[in-house]
Amino acid sequence: MTRSDEIRLVVVTGKGGTGRTTVAAALALGAARRGRRAIVCEVGGQAQVPRLLGRGDVEANGAAGAEHRLADGLWATTIDAESALEEWMARQVPRRLVSPVLRSGVFAGFVQAAPGARELVTITKAWELGEAKRWRRDARPFDVVVLDAPASGHGLGMLRTPRTFEQIARVGPIAGQARTVAAALADPDRCRLVAVARPSELVVGETLEYEAATTAALGRGLDAIVVNGVWPKRISRGDADAVAALDGAVPMGLRRAVLASYDRVREQQGQLARLRRHAVAPVRTLPFAFAGQLGPEQIRDFSARLAKPD
Repeated sequence: MTRSDEIRLVVVTGKGGTGRTTVAAALALGAARRGRRAIVCEVGGQAQVPRLLGRGDVEANGAAGAEHRLADGLWATTIDAESALEEWMARQVPRRLVSPVLRSGVFAGFVQAAPGARELVTITKAWELGEAKRWRRDARPFDVVVLDAPASGHGLGMLRTPRTFEQIARVGPIAGQARTVAAALADPDRCRLVAVARPSELVVGETLEYEAATTAALGRGLDAIVVNGVWPKRISRGDADAVAALDGAVPMGLRRAVLASYDRVREQQGQLARLRRHAVAPVRTLPFAFAGQLGPEQIRDFSARLAKPD
């Protein structure tokens, strides 16, 4: 994917089950390999990235918001909305008032009750990780923040919340913070929007709809679409026809496997062609990993592929 040293935030979204976390981990690893201090953020209590990168020893249930170092230049965290809001609040009010306010439960109630508040806090926390002045004074900023955002509909809602809160609040610290994040999300020189898809009819259709919705909601489109799980072209049309003609001459299971593989690749290539024909954003592909479980080897391979020029 095209690189820029000015990019601070990469938001990865897409339909559920397409491999968003895998792509997010690969992008963050690629940034770290280029010498940038990178962190990949998960949401909703998820903590799959450490395992994907071979760091199963990192405790998934550690302190909320903890930033775990996984490798040289690479960290991972899980964003917890309540903890993030407490961090932000500690920079807004005098220190002596922090504990009483937290004990009152006012901020936790705000996150739970206000529509979009959790999404606003989450996207704002992801943005904050790359800022020179962190909410915690002892925290260092990251050069690149890769957010493993929720699935398409919820992900788009999250991207819209800063602009919504900016318009609702208008004045005050929340409005100011929302305005800053909304401006960053709308700036392709500071933020990249990446959608992850699969080469299937349903997912391609939803991805095209999501691209259009993103453009309408944010005034900018996607920067890239990564199609995950693409099967290699190992069987030609001639090979498939030859195997089909061997009915009874080869084991039935083998014949079915060969023809099924050919049909799957043909279907996937047709959907890839459809996506490239209608999408505005450039389309990149990642191969199907014929492995029982994804691990560091596959993530390194995906990272190298995505790092190649468009």
